Amino acid sequence: NTYAITKLGMTSIGTPAIAPHDKCSNTNDATGLDDAGLDSFAASYEDWGMAEVCFFSGVDPYETKTTLFTEWIMGGANPNKKCIFVTPHMTTGVAWGVKNGGLWLPIIPGTDTILHNALARIVIENKWQDQAFIDKWIANTWDVDSGYGRGTRNTGWQWRTTWGAWQSDWPDYRKFILGRDEHKLENAARITGLRAEDIRRAAEMIAKPKSDGNRPKTSFMLEKGNYWSNNYLNTTSLSALGLICGAGNRPGRVISRGGGHQRGMVSAGGGSGWLNPEKYPGRRKKSFNLDRWMVDGQLKFAWVFGTTWFAAMMASQELQDAAFRMTRANPHQIGSLDRKAIFETLKKRVDSGGMVFVDSDIYPVEPLNTQIADIVLPAATWGEDDFTRCNSERRLRLYAKFYDAPGEAKPDWWAVQKFAHKMGFSSYDWKTGNDVFEEAARFSRGGVLNYQPLVVKAKEMGVKGHELLRTYGTTGIQTPIRVRGGELVGTPRLHDPANDWGEIEGVEVQQKFLYAFNTHSGKAILLKSPWNFPGWIQFYEAVKPRPEKSEIWVTNGRVNETWQSGFDDLRKPYLSQRWPYPMLIVHPADAQKRGIESGDFVQVFNDTVYVQTGQPQGVLDADLNFNNLLKDGHIKTTTGQFVAVAIVSDEMREGVAMANFNYPQAPANSVCHAVPDPVTNNYRYKLGRGVLTKVGESPYKRSFTSMSLKPRNII
Repeated sequence: NTYAITKLGMTSIGTPAIAPHDKCSNTNDATGLDDAGLDSFAASYEDWGMAEVCFFSGVDPYETKTTLFTEWIMGGANPNKKCIFVTPHMTTGVAWGVKNGGLWLPIIPGTDTILHNALARIVIENKWQDQAFIDKWIANTWDVDSGYGRGTRNTGWQWRTTWGAWQSDWPDYRKFILGRDEHKLENAARITGLRAEDIRRAAEMIAKPKSDGNRPKTSFMLEKGNYWSNNYLNTTSLSALGLICGAGNRPGRVISRGGGHQRGMVSAGGGSGWLNPEKYPGRRKKSFNLDRWMVDGQLKFAWVFGTTWFAAMMASQELQDAAFRMTRANPHQIGSLDRKAIFETLKKRVDSGGMVFVDSDIYPVEPLNTQIADIVLPAATWGEDDFTRCNSERRLRLYAKFYDAPGEAKPDWWAVQKFAHKMGFSSYDWKTGNDVFEEAARFSRGGVLNYQPLVVKAKEMGVKGHELLRTYGTTGIQTPIRVRGGELVGTPRLHDPANDWGEIEGVEVQQKFLYAFNTHSGKAILLKSPWNFPGWIQFYEAVKPRPEKSEIWVTNGRVNETWQSGFDDLRKPYLSQRWPYPMLIVHPADAQKRGIESGDFVQVFNDTVYVQTGQPQGVLDADLNFNNLLKDGHIKTTTGQFVAVAIVSDEMREGVAMANFNYPQAPANSVCHAVPDPVTNNYRYKLGRGVLTKVGESPYKRSFTSMSLKPRNII
């Protein structure tokens, strides 16, 4: 499906207006890892089982990766591991970790960079860094610059890794860490809201050599609580911390994302993603912000595939209002079932500044395809056709059909094919999902999801690619797939020097990232992460809760039982009874000040939600920072609110409340700001704020028939 969609949009049509389900633009997630030379999914699950210490930044894998947590983190080769959780919410996995000798660091949202750099300072001051690893695997100044030639460095990773604000090597990074006051323990404790003794204990756990002189096997995992709050600084600082501790390319010593849902996008490419009127200073390439294009009234046709677009994005109500204004509020509405009349009406709408909206989904989803969409395409989902997906250790598996799709439902690739044929595009002559799978294989070559050897092997055997993959059962095979002795071999972890087998075999593609870091030199790049970087600190100061308004941080997250947006779970009687309404977890001290009890309906209201507008082109470095955007009229303010049922519990840090992420009745992102990180163009979803007001009692407050209000930190 992802291959078909990107082939149509990026290759055949050539539009930059494409974005994945969780981002406003087609950009990287953990950009700081990428720039350091670390693939975000380099680790194998067994690495977490082998680790002696796990540092979890902005993630509880029990809630987001239950099998990984229960099989490898609670078990694995080293079941007695110690876990450090950096999150303002003590969820179930955090409580288990603390009970088993671990540590909870209930951080103030957005301040992870300071914690990482303070930990690095303690490590360096005590000479606990893995110097042998640094000497072998960390790029020096000449390594960083090697391989560029004299061409323009206008691609993100090129200018970021060679620009003075971030560029570093070991001596320079050491000087940076030791030379800044905010990295001192007492200052870091004040900024992060953590106890100094807990920060010191965390540093000892991740890096202090044991009595026998051996270093602890420490692995570092990050997820959305990290990179959805302070995208570039948090990810660069965590990668640097992990690298100086000797993690990144060894069994049990990895740096990787935790992930959540199944994944494995294969893009058809086409290079259209950078055809963007907005540019970084120096006319450097910048990814296209699809949300902003629609809010500004520039989008004429939107096709949404299987995502709750508005609730998933920032300033949700502003985004939804823009879509409504350009569709339902436009005077040109379909009033006839006559095909010609429909086309004429929609053309008039577009010509008058409106938009045509198409939605592909498996269910009716409010308000996307019940109120706004002009055309609704019923989609076939997994189990209703053969599909392939990867998980967060790059394990490719076939999800086989076991049930006919209802009614007229078809896979997304089929709908894309019909659309492409109507537009006159050739090379969309697929008959089955296997045809798409085999065609997409060649576009996976050279990447971490390379499965081309499997398709070639299948053809040699006279079978379909899907059929060969089926023989691997539920275990699947880890990509990139390689060939040894004529047999297909999976790749457990990336960047591991043990993957260097010398001569390649068959159609295998030998890429440096298999056995070294993904940089020109093969060495990882240490990147600086200055807390006072204007692109961050100006925004942070503007969006912090305002004491004079009695605001607190309002972050958002997921719970294990209803991990997604509820599009499917709310149709399951048990789960809809367990979570019939979105929740808001509030610390007892915050609740008491506001007269809130568990079971009360609470309104969260933010009277100043910032929304970036227009397509500003940066000329000077400061042009795309918050203060200048505001001064130049590229930031507007709106409001946002939602209502949820309170759960009063000390599992939350005081001054921070957590709401359901992407719950259909109450989009928590309504109180978050649609101003992306100026370095990466990623939103900062976790930094909402609001005033909490009790608006009544819910029916769940005094009933035990549904919606348990018990805390999640009970073990």
